[in-house]
Amino acid sequence: MTIDHQDTQRRSAYPPEWKVEFAPSTPLPEGYRSGRETIHLKSGTVLIEGGRPLSCDVVWEQDVPITLRDGVVIYTDVLRPADQAKDLPAIVSWSSYGKSLPTPPPSGVLPENFSGLGKFEGADGAFWLDKGYALVNPDVRGAGKSGGDIHYWGSVDSHDGYDVIEWAASQPWSNGKVALYGASWLAISQWGIAATRPPHLAAIAPWNGIYDIYRTHMVWGGIPDPGFFDFINNILPAEAGSTEQIGAMSVQQPLLNDYWEDKTPDLSDVTVPAYVVVDGVTGLHSMGGPEAFRRLGSTQKWLRINNTQEWHDQYTEYYQNDVLRFFDRYLKDIDNGWEETPHVRACIINAGGDDFINVPFTEWPVPETRYQELYLDAGQGALSTTAPAELSSASYPGVDGSTTFTIKFEEDTTLFGYMSVRLWVEAQDADDMDLFLLVEKLDADGNLLVPHLEMADSYPVSPPGAPGRLRVSLRELDRELSTDFLPVHAFRGHRKLSPGEIVPVDIGLTPRGYFFEAGQQLRLTVAGWNVRGTGVDVNGPDNPLVLGGRLAAETPLAENTGTHVIHTGPGYLSYLRVPVVSNPR
Repeated sequence: MTIDHQDTQRRSAYPPEWKVEFAPSTPLPEGYRSGRETIHLKSGTVLIEGGRPLSCDVVWEQDVPITLRDGVVIYTDVLRPADQAKDLPAIVSWSSYGKSLPTPPPSGVLPENFSGLGKFEGADGAFWLDKGYALVNPDVRGAGKSGGDIHYWGSVDSHDGYDVIEWAASQPWSNGKVALYGASWLAISQWGIAATRPPHLAAIAPWNGIYDIYRTHMVWGGIPDPGFFDFINNILPAEAGSTEQIGAMSVQQPLLNDYWEDKTPDLSDVTVPAYVVVDGVTGLHSMGGPEAFRRLGSTQKWLRINNTQEWHDQYTEYYQNDVLRFFDRYLKDIDNGWEETPHVRACIINAGGDDFINVPFTEWPVPETRYQELYLDAGQGALSTTAPAELSSASYPGVDGSTTFTIKFEEDTTLFGYMSVRLWVEAQDADDMDLFLLVEKLDADGNLLVPHLEMADSYPVSPPGAPGRLRVSLRELDRELSTDFLPVHAFRGHRKLSPGEIVPVDIGLTPRGYFFEAGQQLRLTVAGWNVRGTGVDVNGPDNPLVLGGRLAAETPLAENTGTHVIHTGPGYLSYLRVPVVSNPR
């Protein structure tokens, strides 16, 4: 069930039968800037230590009220170039993170590349205002001093975004065109808002945004994973009201249902031009972002896959100018040749060497991809293009064990796109098993090759590799959503294992682009715990993720007991399917 944006009777909360959990919101921090006033800032003003000076005089309207269709009042800031009072397209940065300014630069961003005149992960005023854009920074429903409760995306949040876009387009300073822009939360929200089709939405620019929050994060592989967003709840500032407990919902409602489907909009409804950025090395959004792009209904869509941490990439001058050309084309109707930009620009990671940047392709996934099965041989711990002639198996303790399979490439090889695994598995002394997978690149001697990530500080990121996971009792596929290259699971009900039962499971891995020189190796790890980890220490399942100087544990709630057995050979052909494309050089 989806809440229709015209239904005003259910606007301030979800339907009661969904049993959505809310808890009191985090209080506003001391010094949170609010109160209706107009502030004037001079060109050259520096708002944060070492920050980028403002490039024009700025009019900052603070706490402008907007009444949503159900009567809830939220507050937004509007920033405009002081010398232009009309014909301004608007850029909306939509999130619950708070709009109080100035903000410090996100981790990994040099202060001189950020003025502080922008929401966390949103558009920075020092770049955009002198280019003839207005910035609209709302405290969305429940955030700051806005009314209502904080919702994690879904129809309630999306229809609020619809209302604010139409409000912005009606302002006397507006040219009637509005864009959505921003990273992470600000990107995730764009999928749903754009799917409601606001008449004055002209373009979107989601920078690393999860799509299908159930399948690609909260209950990825059917395994509840509440830790990250339990942490996020603690940094959402609000004067009153409550915050949706999406982490708790992943534990209480671990099967796909109306609540989770409400957070997965039909992207065929998104027809506006889209500039989509995906982190091609590590990160939170690398599974959902490419899927969102693939499913967008727009015929004017561009994908760029980078090789840096998302915030470093977002505030780099080169790529801000790139998205400026995109916005100029669709929000100002400037004929600047943007349409000639390759629809896919990819980074092919060459860990141990120099990455290949902005490799052009016509579509995603690449039409000329050749999918190659690499067969597992448990007896040899190997992968091979030839199926093994003998039956064999590998076993490990489900709670903390793992097994690996490797292949050495005889010639230079490029993999770019979707990888997937078929495994024949058995659980001994258990009726279920959680599988965690990771594909990594090794040198000729078997040493892990780690990509170089350019950024301003030591921001720890998830270890390199292409991960995947699945709870085996949830192995049934969604036949409508699955493709030849990507298995997608239904997650509607469990099919437990019987003693001695051996079953096939298909698992999609996070899309990646890798270049292997002849002699380098690929390693597939199959484990009963989160072998990928999340950053600082890759040697255990309880690794922390540092975000903005805070800690958030990613601890998928695995339920592994007994022994896992991986079967290979005739009748049990387990394999890793890889996407082979022409070498970029």
